[in-house]
Amino acid sequence: MNTERLRARSQFCAVTARAALFLGGFLAPGLATLAQDSTPGPVAPPPEHRVTRSIGTEPEPEAPPSLPPEEIIWHFSQKEDEYLIARSRHTFRKSIRLQEFGPDGKLSGEFFRVTETAPRPDGRPLVKVIEKPQSTLQHAFLAPEDLEALERVPAYPLTTSQLPKYNLKYIGKEQVDEIDCYIFQVKPKMLERTHGLFDGVIWVDAKYLEVVKTYGKWVTEQGDAPILTQYPFALFETYRENVGGKYWFPNYARSDDTLHLKDQDLNIRLVIRWSDFKPLPSASPTAAPTPSSPAKP
Repeated sequence: MNTERLRARSQFCAVTARAALFLGGFLAPGLATLAQDSTPGPVAPPPEHRVTRSIGTEPEPEAPPSLPPEEIIWHFSQKEDEYLIARSRHTFRKSIRLQEFGPDGKLSGEFFRVTETAPRPDGRPLVKVIEKPQSTLQHAFLAPEDLEALERVPAYPLTTSQLPKYNLKYIGKEQVDEIDCYIFQVKPKMLERTHGLFDGVIWVDAKYLEVVKTYGKWVTEQGDAPILTQYPFALFETYRENVGGKYWFPNYARSDDTLHLKDQDLNIRLVIRWSDFKPLPSASPTAAPTPSSPAKP
């Protein structure tokens, strides 16, 4: 167990450090800060998960040949459309944990809430609290509007309908939990005033051409667009889980930052987890969003 944790931590730090190097030219300095264990404050542990793929009775196909970046982008955007629809036909649980850390780096308080999401007949999500919120926070808190804002964050920013808004640049290869991945830098072509666009890096499974991890922030014409207006959380690292052997759904997202109070700087962390994905017994094809598909490059 200790060997696996050390190995996972080594992979986590290596991937995050390299991402910080790639992003250094256009993301906020906070990204580099998150990638260094020497930064004062709480040390970031590796996520308690592994990215795995369910293997059926049929042998896995051979890895696809090397493709032009445009072809890779086209393939994974098509799958983003598929996963967006598939996710809307699943129920799942979501936990939100906001943590405060004292000057010694130790946990000093936290808020925790668990909900269950299921689609309504009209396709809109129905969110039900299944575990009463608990809080020992001393300085921060999450208002109802903050919790609603977290529900509105797009799970798939690079669907085919959104892809024309971005410039994507291939920047190398790297492993994420033993999965060989292509890495793409993502940058908006033109910022919008009220609608946030993703600015960051994505990791694409080199064999199956699907996104397994994202790291970045949302930006507008006004600058960074933190998801929660009263907190500085902007950069989020999000891992995905393979569900049913064919869909990649977000299952872990985290952001670390500093809240500047009148008399102190408070280290805070936001962790979001999605779990217990279950397909609906039956789903109408019209009950889910249907993104438009652009012409293949």
